[in-house]
Amino acid sequence: MARVVKCGLTQVQAPDCSGKSLPEITEEMIQLHLPLVAQAAQEGVQILCFQELFNGPYFCAEQDPRWYDLAEPVPGPTIERMSALAKEHEMVMVVPVYEEEMAGVYYNTAAVIDADGSYLGKYRKTHIPHCLPAFWEKFYFKPGNLGYPVFETRYGTIGVYICYDRHFPEGARALGLAGAEIVFIPSATTAGHSEYLWKVEQPAHRNECDR
Repeated sequence: MARVVKCGLTQVQAPDCSGKSLPEITEEMIQLHLPLVAQAAQEGVQILCFQELFNGPYFCAEQDPRWYDLAEPVPGPTIERMSALAKEHEMVMVVPVYEEEMAGVYYNTAAVIDADGSYLGKYRKTHIPHCLPAFWEKFYFKPGNLGYPVFETRYGTIGVYICYDRHFPEGARALGLAGAEIVFIPSATTAGHSEYLWKVEQPAHRNECDR
C-alpha cells in the first residue's frame, strides 16, 4: 500500500577545532545538531539522517593519529544519547560516527535507531577512498565487513550507503533486492566535488533498487 514517509537530512559546518580537546569538539558538534533535531520533530520528520561522521569534523582531510581518539564503540555513548532523542521524538535516526571495534580497528559507521529508541544495527562504509585532494580515509578506516544490511523501522525498511559508496551500483542493487524502500547516503563533501554526480548517480541507484 502506498504511503508517505517524511524524511529529513542534516548538515552543519564544523566549528574551528584549533585549541580544543576532542571531547569539546564532539560536544560542540552535537550541540549544533540538537536544534535541527528539534526543528525536524516540529515539522513531522519521521526518519532523520545525520551527516557522515556527524559528531566531529571531516578529519580525513589530514593524516593525524590524534583523530583515532575520536572513535568509540557502536553502540556506545553517542548512540545511547541519540537513542534517547529518537525515543523522545518518536523518530528513526541514521547516526554516522567513527567506530572503534577493538584497539586499532576502526570503521566509518552509521548506526540505525528505531522510533522507540532501540538500536537496530549498523552499516560500515565499504568503499574507502584514499586520494587527493583531501580524502585520506584509509589512514583511519578499514573497509566495512557487514555487507549491506537493511533495517525494519517503524516507518519503513531502510538501507544505508556512506558517501563514496554511492559511486558503486552493487550495494544499491543488494539493498533493493533485500527490500530497502529508502536508501540514505550520509556524506561529508563539497558541492564542487559532488553536486553533479548526485544528480547522475542517485537516479541510477533508484533504477538498481527497482530491479
